[in-house]
Amino acid sequence: MPAPTALITGITGQDGSYLAEYLLSLGYRVVGMTRRSSTDVHERLEHLLEKIELVSGDLLDQNSMTTLIADIRPREVYNLAAQSFVPTSWTQPVLTGEFTGLGVTRMLEAIRHVDSKIRLYQASSSEMFGKAVEVPQSETTPFYPRSPYGVAKVYGHWITVNYRESYDMFACSGILFNHESPRRGKEFVTRKISHGVARIKLGLAKTLPLGNLDAKRDWGFAGDYVKAMWAMLQQDSPDDYVVATGHTHSVRDFARLAFAAVDLDWQDYVTQDPQFMRPAEVDLLIGDPSKAKRVLHWEPETSFEQLVQMMVEADVQRLRVLQAR
Repeated sequence: MPAPTALITGITGQDGSYLAEYLLSLGYRVVGMTRRSSTDVHERLEHLLEKIELVSGDLLDQNSMTTLIADIRPREVYNLAAQSFVPTSWTQPVLTGEFTGLGVTRMLEAIRHVDSKIRLYQASSSEMFGKAVEVPQSETTPFYPRSPYGVAKVYGHWITVNYRESYDMFACSGILFNHESPRRGKEFVTRKISHGVARIKLGLAKTLPLGNLDAKRDWGFAGDYVKAMWAMLQQDSPDDYVVATGHTHSVRDFARLAFAAVDLDWQDYVTQDPQFMRPAEVDLLIGDPSKAKRVLHWEPETSFEQLVQMMVEADVQRLRVLQAR
């Protein structure tokens, strides 16, 4: 029996690289979609390049998506591609809507026209809850997005539900709460902290400017969360799931643990800078993963403390290697 084929959009990102690793471990043929770019964006995939296939595609172009699906004929599609940095969505709201909202529709249309039996995972986000109307947030919590990114994700989520119900497609949305790793981009606050701590520890910086220290998030490890993505597409019927740890921590908590990991006191180095404040802040997000635990038999395996330690150690090691060159 031939190996099942999975197509991953956004494979060059944090989640895409961990998902590719996991699917390869399960015996999949993994095809990753990337946009044509003049820069090398395969840093997270370097150790996988001989095991996966990379193809060009663009979520902004319907014909590109339809042709890609027709050529590859995947059994599963994991749509992880998006303009995913919330602050950028304020400066590029239209582009964010095109990628993060309408891009989902183009993928759904491509699957519907080529083979409606292909199973789709859509990457939804806890940012859809925004100014959350209840705590914790579950699959039935109303959405109240507080950024153009969150609004675009709500569109992507509901269009996935709409196609599932209208065309009997196996389309699932994973409402993932914040998930981090050493592969997180430096623009995200968790990696900004771990990288900043490493720079201070090695004498390359003296302070770490941050925004809202009181913002609270449900932070987990990306390597754990991709397993839930796969599990959703193995069920008998499609559905949507919150994927989270069920615990919340503040940015201050993250900074405190990160500095403690290198035996420093965070209060000696952290400053608050108004330029890192959002126009409309999301103060508290905490997920209720009970459905994912019950139906998918999924559990987060990495604690918050282990995650912070892992990220700081990885950044210290990276910078030490650079210093040694």
